[in-house]
Amino acid sequence: MPDNYHIRPARIEELPQLQEIERAAGSLFRDTEFPFLADSDPLPLDSLVAQQQSGLVWVVADAGDHPVGFAVVRLIDGVAHLHELDVHPAHGRRGLGRRLALAVCEWAKQRGFPAVTLSTFRDPAWNAPFYARSGFRILGEEELSPGLIELRKQEARHGLPIERRVCMRYDC
Repeated sequence: MPDNYHIRPARIEELPQLQEIERAAGSLFRDTEFPFLADSDPLPLDSLVAQQQSGLVWVVADAGDHPVGFAVVRLIDGVAHLHELDVHPAHGRRGLGRRLALAVCEWAKQRGFPAVTLSTFRDPAWNAPFYARSGFRILGEEELSPGLIELRKQEARHGLPIERRVCMRYDC
């Protein structure tokens, strides 16, 4: 990671900024086959607060210690689940997302979790292909835990094209 960025736990007063980062990162979907995602609402503030208070939100911050990206974890079936990872496009293509993902994996390993899972689109490049380069593998349907099956049902209810999404796993 470039020397002028660092990863640390998110502070409560930064959570509204994380919503803005999520909106900016979502704009990348505007020129894909999923343009409706560009206008999606960010994670609700109360959800971010709950995760932050549980120690499950990290930021990548710039030299001025201002968040430019973040990761949110939830626990599903005894596994750390990378629920959200976003980097502001102005800071993209610098390896920050990869560093955030791997920091979550290291955190999970240190706490004895067997793996980190996530759900993402099979493509574009900053979705499943990105995570595959970071050591995640696509899970087969028979490998999905009850919690991941329920997550996929929730995604479908929210209008996501479930046939274009995959669950992935990084073994700790």
